[in-house]
Amino acid sequence: MKKLLFVFLLVSVQSFGQVTLTESNLPIVVVTTMPGDTIRDDPRIFCHMGIIDNGTGVINNITDPFNDYDGNISIEIRGSTSQQYPKKSYGLETQTELGENNNVSILGMPVENDWILYGPFPDKTCIRNMLTFYLSRAMGNYAPRAVYCELIINDEYRGLYMMMEKIKRDDDRVDIATLTDTDTSGVEITGGYVIKVDKTTGSEVDTWPSDYNDEVLFQYHDPAPDELLLVQKTYIQSIVSQFEDAIWGDDFADPELGYHALIDKITFYDFFILQELGRTVDGYRSSSFLHKDRDDVWGGLLRAGPMWDFNLSYGNADYCDADGITGWQYDFDEVCGPWFSSSIPFWWEKMLEDDDYSDGLQCRWSTLREGVLHTDSINNFIDSMATYIEDARIRNFERWEIIGVYVNWNGFVGDTYEEDLNFLKSYIEQRSIWMDANVPGTCWPGLADQEAIKPPEKMSRAWPNPFSEFLFIGYTVKSAGDARIQIHNINGQLVQTFNQGYLSPGNYIKKWEGITVPSGTYVYSIYVNDELVDRNKIVH
Repeated sequence: MKKLLFVFLLVSVQSFGQVTLTESNLPIVVVTTMPGDTIRDDPRIFCHMGIIDNGTGVINNITDPFNDYDGNISIEIRGSTSQQYPKKSYGLETQTELGENNNVSILGMPVENDWILYGPFPDKTCIRNMLTFYLSRAMGNYAPRAVYCELIINDEYRGLYMMMEKIKRDDDRVDIATLTDTDTSGVEITGGYVIKVDKTTGSEVDTWPSDYNDEVLFQYHDPAPDELLLVQKTYIQSIVSQFEDAIWGDDFADPELGYHALIDKITFYDFFILQELGRTVDGYRSSSFLHKDRDDVWGGLLRAGPMWDFNLSYGNADYCDADGITGWQYDFDEVCGPWFSSSIPFWWEKMLEDDDYSDGLQCRWSTLREGVLHTDSINNFIDSMATYIEDARIRNFERWEIIGVYVNWNGFVGDTYEEDLNFLKSYIEQRSIWMDANVPGTCWPGLADQEAIKPPEKMSRAWPNPFSEFLFIGYTVKSAGDARIQIHNINGQLVQTFNQGYLSPGNYIKKWEGITVPSGTYVYSIYVNDELVDRNKIVH
């Protein structure tokens, strides 16, 4: 009780320094407001943003011309709880002089107009969110792209930031169908939707409660509530209710009558694994996204993700056992529930009672531990990021003098940056070892390959995506025939063909090795008897 009360007292950090930025190995972002104007929570203000980015390995000088972006933006302070911190994060939109959306590429990220400048503060490693996004992408899922940078606002150095993508429907972000105000019936109304389980603080939101717990609140994210028709809101609510009813029902584990036919299990495994690996204190009950495509794309299954908001994760929260190595975060309500108005959806725990689900989860965990979630792999990424941002983070902590100082809600306070970094690595290693022994289920021989392929109503899946040295393509053959896989670049040029021969109905996996194609976007196509079965985008 004393600890719970304590963590909600704001810690006043009085010691802030001044830094003059002259050069950086990171891109430099410069925001300039109109005279006398101040960036606030709401509404957004109109101002100018310039970005200096001379390329990888080239120093950026503050006197260099703006060569990545040089134009107008609208900007506001973003976040809810995080607004207590003196170092703010910002939401921005690139705009034309007329105030219209200006779709552009920022720092090499795909063209869009909605962006976020995230300023790590309670996470003194400045790596937790970047790590989580990297892991999620390496597991084959979309996660926001992010680029480290240093920020100046009105000639004042603000510190180390991440320019990153806002979660929204887009061909290069959450790649689902565009829902319009004419999509009111038939297959057209079935997608795409991005929704989330979240708190209601921080903005005016339109929510609806779970049928089984009124402290679980669902929110429309994209399209936004004011962009949805009532019939579309009713539809997506019915999908969530159908999913919850199926899990609550007596036949919840039945392959046809239960929830199996309603969700993309791989995305639910991956969401669970990362939430639990991070022991994310807000996990499952806040900033937890779901999305759904149209029924004629991937069967319209409900999918978990993208991942978001991991600054108070991996041992970096000192309440409700969130800094513990052992125990499950989905048990949050039992540990800490009475002190919070938001709860964790019951289905995360309920699905673990289904042997088929838990066996698949065990296979997924075991497979990932041999690759992207191997301790050496994670540590290598953390170390590489720490080296890359070293000069900038030194300046950041000259500006924000919080190393060795408790900031809400640190689970560990190191006397040096290196101690904070080592704690992060040690926590993940120990948490992984605990999960090795405690993730439920049994990975039966052959089940790992079966689980890696999407359910039979889906025709194919590629992972990891983005890929580097190798790529797996899992696909379903419904009618026997001669199969082949072709890969084209974005210009339509054929770069690879795999003749798979005559295949009986079933699930198959092809591994593409020895990849030498240039970085970029590609499309793979699967044919059976010269008939196109499926086609999807992959990124190298």
